[in-house]
Amino acid sequence: MFALIAAAGWPVYPLLIASIIAVALIIERLMMLRKDKIVPADLFGKVVNAYRQQGVNPQMLDQLAKDSPLGQVLAAGLRNYKSSRYVMKEAIEEAGHAVAHELERFLTTLGTLATIAPLMGLFGTVVGMIEIFGSQSPTGTNPQVLAHGISVALYNTALGLVVAIPAMIFYRHFRAKVESFLVEMEQQASKLVDLIHGERLDFDGTKSPRSPDKA
Repeated sequence: MFALIAAAGWPVYPLLIASIIAVALIIERLMMLRKDKIVPADLFGKVVNAYRQQGVNPQMLDQLAKDSPLGQVLAAGLRNYKSSRYVMKEAIEEAGHAVAHELERFLTTLGTLATIAPLMGLFGTVVGMIEIFGSQSPTGTNPQVLAHGISVALYNTALGLVVAIPAMIFYRHFRAKVESFLVEMEQQASKLVDLIHGERLDFDGTKSPRSPDKA
């Protein structure tokens, strides 16, 4: 490893820093963007049952908002359950924007690293080519300088691609996951609005009754 770094020359150090940052971001996003943590499968049913049994209270809303990003969106809607459909949906959309911003955290940085890593490798290639041309002299070519220049050029190009390819793959993967989470949250929030306003059939095919507080 150290021999490779020595052969690649000083331009490789920014690439190494970029690779460490990219790996850290990938691990962090893998840990955070889990479906059971973002959109728990049984949360919507629990929210509907709690709403029917006890209505809406501050303690229930606080607990729901702390549960997950989906809980934050549903809690925003329930805080406005006495308001019109438009107001309730507007509150859900505002919460959804905040959740989307949090889910997309660090993705811009990861995408930037995936974009600039090949350019950093190209910079190392240019440095290596400069060393190759610098090895030319009226008395002949210095084989050691020539070999070092070739190593700098090739190693930096390769390392730039090694950093960029996985970073771009995970960037695209995480963006797709975030978009799917947002779509699922939007669907469940719309169901909640319809259930509260009594305009959607319930799970068993009957019309959902209103909460006692809404009557």
